[in-house]
Amino acid sequence: MSATLSRGSLQPGQQKLAEKFTILNDRGIGMLTRVYNIKKACGDPKAKPSYLIDKNLESAVKFIVRKFPAVETRNNNQQLAQLQKEKSEILKNLALYYFTFVDVMEFKVCTVNFDLTKNYLDLVVTYTNLMMLLSRIEERKAIIGLYNYAHEMTHGSSDREYPRLGQMIVDYENPLKKMMEEFVPHGKSLSDALLSLQMVYPRRNLSADQWRNAQLLSLISAPSTMLNPAQSDTVSYLGFILCHGVLNSDQAALSLWKLALQSSTCLCLFRDEVFHIHKAAEDLFINIRGYNKRVNDIKECKEQALSHAGLMHRERRKFLRSALKELATVLSDQPGLLGPKALFVFMALSFARDEIIWLLRHNLSVCPEDESIIMSSFVNTMTSLGVKQVEDGDVFDFRGMRLDWFRLQAYTSVSKASLGIADHRELGKMMNTIIFHTKMVDSLVEMLVETSDLSIFCFYSRAFEKMFQQCLELPSQSRHSISFPLLCTHFMSCTHELCPEERHHIGDRSLSLCNMFLDEMAKQARNLITDICTEQCTLSDQLLPKHCAKTISQAVNKKSKKQTGKKGEPEREKPGVESMRKNRLLVTNLDKLHTALSELCFSINYVPNMVIWEHTFTPREYLTSHLEIRFTKSIVGMTMYNQATQEIAKPSELLTSVRAYMTVLQSIENYVQIDITRVFNNVLLQQTQHLDSHGEPTITSLYTNWYLETLLRQVSNGHIAYFPAMKAFVNLPTENELTFNAEEYSDISEMRSLSELLGPYGMKFLSESLMWHISSQVAELKKLVVDNVEVLTQMRTSFDKPGEMAALFKKLSSVDSVLKRMTIIGVILSFRSLAQEALRDVLSCHIPFLVSSVEDFKDHIPRETDMKVAMNVYELSSAAGLPCEIDPALVVALSSQKSENISPEEEYKIACLLMVFVAVSMPTLASNVMSQYSPAIEGHCNNIHCLAKAINQIAAALFTIHKGSIEDRLKEFLALASSSLLKIGQETDKTTTRNRESVYLLLDMIVQESPFLTMDLLESCFPYVLLRNAYHAVYKQSVPSST
Repeated sequence: MSATLSRGSLQPGQQKLAEKFTILNDRGIGMLTRVYNIKKACGDPKAKPSYLIDKNLESAVKFIVRKFPAVETRNNNQQLAQLQKEKSEILKNLALYYFTFVDVMEFKVCTVNFDLTKNYLDLVVTYTNLMMLLSRIEERKAIIGLYNYAHEMTHGSSDREYPRLGQMIVDYENPLKKMMEEFVPHGKSLSDALLSLQMVYPRRNLSADQWRNAQLLSLISAPSTMLNPAQSDTVSYLGFILCHGVLNSDQAALSLWKLALQSSTCLCLFRDEVFHIHKAAEDLFINIRGYNKRVNDIKECKEQALSHAGLMHRERRKFLRSALKELATVLSDQPGLLGPKALFVFMALSFARDEIIWLLRHNLSVCPEDESIIMSSFVNTMTSLGVKQVEDGDVFDFRGMRLDWFRLQAYTSVSKASLGIADHRELGKMMNTIIFHTKMVDSLVEMLVETSDLSIFCFYSRAFEKMFQQCLELPSQSRHSISFPLLCTHFMSCTHELCPEERHHIGDRSLSLCNMFLDEMAKQARNLITDICTEQCTLSDQLLPKHCAKTISQAVNKKSKKQTGKKGEPEREKPGVESMRKNRLLVTNLDKLHTALSELCFSINYVPNMVIWEHTFTPREYLTSHLEIRFTKSIVGMTMYNQATQEIAKPSELLTSVRAYMTVLQSIENYVQIDITRVFNNVLLQQTQHLDSHGEPTITSLYTNWYLETLLRQVSNGHIAYFPAMKAFVNLPTENELTFNAEEYSDISEMRSLSELLGPYGMKFLSESLMWHISSQVAELKKLVVDNVEVLTQMRTSFDKPGEMAALFKKLSSVDSVLKRMTIIGVILSFRSLAQEALRDVLSCHIPFLVSSVEDFKDHIPRETDMKVAMNVYELSSAAGLPCEIDPALVVALSSQKSENISPEEEYKIACLLMVFVAVSMPTLASNVMSQYSPAIEGHCNNIHCLAKAINQIAAALFTIHKGSIEDRLKEFLALASSSLLKIGQETDKTTTRNRESVYLLLDMIVQESPFLTMDLLESCFPYVLLRNAYHAVYKQSVPSST
């Protein structure tokens, strides 16, 4: 709590010095911020006041500047006439600029009346910087003159501050020269304050070797003093230019000034505004008589700074890197030392901050009664503190105590003070230590900002981005790349309450830079992971079964002593050779990638999140997002789908690559705390849909299109046949060889791999696409039935009249088309059966208990169950890959074909006649050369064995839709088919009956495939002896061909 002081013995100019310095220093920084923003705005064509760039007002502005500060407003000047229309807008829009200059003038009046060492020097520096920055605003006269002219035209008189403000602007055309004159009365005070730095400033400018010899910042150099609290000295600024007379009279002052000139080539005015000290000092002193020696000193110091300052600061940065690393290591191992050695931490941060900023700028552009009261206040405050307050979580505020110490310094530093602070150095040291430790309690954040703030990078964005790119490109430095987005959290600390309009601009810049840095880091990590995945996919590819053929062939030939291949042919390296190292120094490309990735992931994982201008950034989420996008693109890319040549990767090979990719991604959890399972779920689940979240095709859509448009289309063209014995589609020998081997895409292992990749959702989409093609074929079949409806109606009731049936059959049209379309439907259903069986196998491995429960549920549906309920169970079963008596997907597809112009009764009749059409058309298959049954494949080369599945599935679906009896309709079909096939047994034409026995077998296949028909029923329609003889005949025919 601040002490109450009596002011009876203080001079008026010495009262409340502490409060005044505190307020003025803060206000000075605010004024610098405002003037800086005005300069930047005037230098930016987009932000510059429109009146200064308006062509219509150009002559008026030039006139005002030329006459400044006196402006002729009484005469009817044609040049100023245009301003009459804009006067109200000028007053409104230039008020902020004008009154900022007025505030600078008021600040100037306050500043020159005070003197006190540290805060006095801070105030002098702020004032000097402010006036120099003001002189750099080229449009200052135009802004002030325009505003005053508009004010006089509006109110009839000039602004009351304008005369003084105009005179100040004129006087400070050369600010340093003016301030040198201005500070003549204060020369003694200023020089004394500066000379107090002769013990401190040289210590701050030692070389790296001197720091190293003194073991600066080292906690382990003297273990016995580790727990001793560190002490501090006061640090101040330089200003010998303003009191240059002391340079000729005091050798200590001259040495101190030379040291400042040798250590740097420029000083900071504010943010990215710098002041080149050598040129400015030389320009000032060259015109002063008797200062030739000082001019020569400046030139020598400039040469010294240019040749040695860079090297000195580089070595100091090297020293600080190692010292900071040692300090961090010791404090991490022994955190208890942080309390007594906190000053070392802040000294280290301050030294490091100073060196970074140097590199950035140079590479780019009182009475005894009052004292007693204050000391009593100190004692009371400190004795009232206890451990219980800490345990209770009390909030401490020592600002009043620190202000009291500031007051005490002010009272004991004035002339004729009865108690001089210089005579009680131990008191000063003790109080400085106490004040420092109070800041450790209630102002820790402010201390960190004061000693390590690097918000200056906000104004060097190009250099900032370049440094980031250089850091990211070097694997050894990439672990430090998180420093750049973390520095963006400093940017808001450079704002000031006196200039609130810049908060939004700086906030946006900090957000955009942080977002860009984190995005680039995530991209770099993603690229490294992608390269590792590519390497691992290549290694996994070497283990595919297809690569062992050559090894097996070589082993067989070696055993039989056959010579194969060319002499001198290099032996193929076996998988795993890459893991054999001759020595530890051998580093592979994969090793380098893993090293670079671990370094970069350390950076990404360094902080869980960071808050910038009330926005929270999570670096890990950036990596997760990029991994999801790249994983999605990689999966689709690994299909190697070529639309022109219709080539695509085999599902088993794609699955191997995806698993290798996922293995690498899972290893990322060892580097970064991210949920990679979430990435898998998001990406792989999207791949089971037709399109992903970005509207791009997925592997589901690619493989569905390929199987439908390439493989099954070639089946329809007669180039591929379905072999039930192999449960695969196989290429047939044709004139035009296909570019792919159908068996390599449709056998059980490939279909299981496809099911693993697409999952139940993807396989359902595949089934729906297959059903859509079937429904289009059924629609065409219905049209053919409608064309032959009268003949088919008569044949339906005349199947026991052979003569009449023969006559009616000749009237039928498109018989071959019906059989071909039904065969296509059967082929599609056979492919779907393979896919469903593969899905069932895969799910039985992953969720065996759930699959067995669904299967048990399906198998125990009572016959009297309502069809809607049964269809729901079938839909569940079909999703699990289980075969159903009635295919729910086919029912849904065919249900959508109902026509509004045809009654349900007519639709039912067409469905019945379709079965009649197929039944009476089957005898024509016997005349086809390709209809011969092959026992080796358990089918026919023209795929007519697929008719069995087509007839059963189509009948079950159609009569479920039309609520008819499936069993009765299939019995009718079997009777018609048997009757028709028995007639060809009486034919004498060998061409017509060429493959009669092979066609007979279709009846057995239909019954075997159907859950509604039995062999007893077949024998009642078609003698079993004929089937037995047919099997005997086809097997007998296949013997010669197989030998």
